[in-house]
Amino acid sequence: METMIEEKKTKPRVDMREQPPLVRARNFLEVPYGYTPDEAVEEASRCLSCKNGPCRQGCPVEVDIPAFIALIKERKFLDACYKVKERNALPAVCGRVCPQEVQCEARCLMGKKGKSVAIGNLERFVADYEADHGDMKIPELPKPTGRKAAVIGSGPGGLTCAVDLAKAGHQVTLFEALHKPGGVLIYGIPEFRLPKAIVEREVEYIRKLGVELVLNAVIGKLHTIDELLDGDGYDACFICIGAGLPMFLGIPGENLNGVCSANEFLTRANLMKAYLFPEYDTPIKRGRRVAVLGGGNVAMDAARVALRLGAEKVYLIYRRSEAEMPARKAEVHHAHEEGIEFMLLTNPTRFIDDGKGNVCAVECIKMELGEPDESGRRKPVPVKGSEFQVEIDVAIPALGTRANPLLTKTMPDLTVNRSGYIAAEEGTGMTSKKGVFAGGDIVTGSATVILAMGAGRRAANGINDYLKWKYWEFKA
Repeated sequence: METMIEEKKTKPRVDMREQPPLVRARNFLEVPYGYTPDEAVEEASRCLSCKNGPCRQGCPVEVDIPAFIALIKERKFLDACYKVKERNALPAVCGRVCPQEVQCEARCLMGKKGKSVAIGNLERFVADYEADHGDMKIPELPKPTGRKAAVIGSGPGGLTCAVDLAKAGHQVTLFEALHKPGGVLIYGIPEFRLPKAIVEREVEYIRKLGVELVLNAVIGKLHTIDELLDGDGYDACFICIGAGLPMFLGIPGENLNGVCSANEFLTRANLMKAYLFPEYDTPIKRGRRVAVLGGGNVAMDAARVALRLGAEKVYLIYRRSEAEMPARKAEVHHAHEEGIEFMLLTNPTRFIDDGKGNVCAVECIKMELGEPDESGRRKPVPVKGSEFQVEIDVAIPALGTRANPLLTKTMPDLTVNRSGYIAAEEGTGMTSKKGVFAGGDIVTGSATVILAMGAGRRAANGINDYLKWKYWEFKA
């Protein structure tokens, strides 16, 4: 037995084949090709089938990872997909964009002496296999409870909560402010990382569970939460609207033409399909020399989109070193391969006007790392006299987001913190307002897709318990 385990630990990981860097840098097709069935079986065979499943403990939605990988080993690919979907309604999405390397794969025992099992790649494979080879399997739903729940926001957290509530027998309505469902999955993540057809496929599964989608519905403007609860007969409400208000540098010249937040840039490129020009003539600034400011996944996405839109040079300006970058290592690696120029330990100080109101350069200062700050990372400190300028015609700040007050300002009885995020119980998502739950970025600040999904699951459980209490109180 020990010999077999050692053999598995020395077996090389099956990496996914990818488009060549210089080819993909000029198209919006998905970068990895995905596994073939034989490659999936080969990678699944590396799994040790641990009885206690430490990988599962690293999954925010508690997918039974050993079980679905065991089914892949047996070439029962559709059954493997159905096993994943017992806990995760968005496997094709999660297989592509979740940071598995710091979650489930980080706990894989194979990683102790070699590379962990490629759990995310296998999840992607079974989801894509179902789409290509099988009918979408809809689980049998329980008898309707007669209870109505409203979910505000159709991002990953809202979709997960809606699925779990529908599976519990409740009548669920999902309200989305934009004209397409999916939230950040649609407007924020580029086509080459997450094709929109895949998001639409996952949303269709949710529709078939009986969830009603209401689009172009800005809650806080079209309806208030009180109107939903008191006038429209909803028994509970889950708010999962994300944190969509972009942050800026606060430096001179930030209002010049050619300076655009990553949120707006990516929304125009993704949701408004600027990447399909000339089929879609979406207004978007296509720069020759572009500076993206930041070091997270959004910064990587913006830089790689700018390159694909025709930029000759894309600079990624980040005030710390590459080791401190919060972006996924795979995205950093892909950006390097595609020719993005990393300007590390560099901080912008002002944008330069060309005399006509357009940005023509960014002035920067060199940084060095000092003592650790409250985040645990070494604090960047300016190097005196190291100022220099970089010629650009587009600048894209990708510094993160904060809470948008559009909805919460219509709810004076809802407790929010000093930064405008909704205060909610960690385990249930319950807020200070009766019948109202919240989760995801609007509670925690910017986080990952899978963490938002975990929040949606916890909120669904909290709402189920609340509806029981409400019913008991009514009966009493």
